[in-house]
Amino acid sequence: MATYVLIHGAGDVASSWDLVAEELRERGHDVIAVDLPCDDPDAGLAEYADAVVEAVGAAAEEAATAAAAAAGSTGVTESSNTREQLVVVAHSLGGFTAPLVCDRIGADLLVLVSAMIPLPGETAGEWWTTSGYMAATRGRPELDDIALYLHDVPPDLGAAALEQSRDQAGKPMTEPWPLDAWPDVETRFLLCRDDRFFPTEWMRGLVRERLGIEPDEIDGSHCVYLSRPQELAQRLDALRD
Repeated sequence: MATYVLIHGAGDVASSWDLVAEELRERGHDVIAVDLPCDDPDAGLAEYADAVVEAVGAAAEEAATAAAAAAGSTGVTESSNTREQLVVVAHSLGGFTAPLVCDRIGADLLVLVSAMIPLPGETAGEWWTTSGYMAATRGRPELDDIALYLHDVPPDLGAAALEQSRDQAGKPMTEPWPLDAWPDVETRFLLCRDDRFFPTEWMRGLVRERLGIEPDEIDGSHCVYLSRPQELAQRLDALRD
């Protein structure tokens, strides 16, 4: 049994992970999806990480309380339903928050799903140039949000995703990424082959350059958690194993 901590991207909401969370729970895992304070102009990367760490802590306390109550009613002093692994999963801008969380809570695995990969001292605003993204997308035709992020998502889900999205405040974009180095946690990158927002060939190179690993790959758009939730859950479980 594992606990998956799901971190959304810019201007998104925790409920965007609902379909993946349902699949993971059917596999016997716990899931914690967190609403980052992305529409709070006073919240920066520290507050984003705080929100995730606090959610994990609250879930752990709730589980401990439930286990104690079950032990009291059954006479069993130790629950066999123990948490074996803590897996942090981040999408897009969530890549700036997830390593901070892993550095604080000692996660067993970090999975970046089509996520930004920061360098020490780099801001998210600078990242678009320093990562080579601007050069890689130069000359790309103008696309609306559906065509750019959600082109393989069922229309009703795509419309709902746009309706529930929030404004992304600017403070996290201007703050230097605070870690001196990548946290000491096993890290995997899941690249989306049909991602029109983060071009595939460029992203493969960025993963090799910044993480020193080969990315794993999955079919699907930037919002693969909506277009292929079952497959994404399967892949997350496989990466954990």
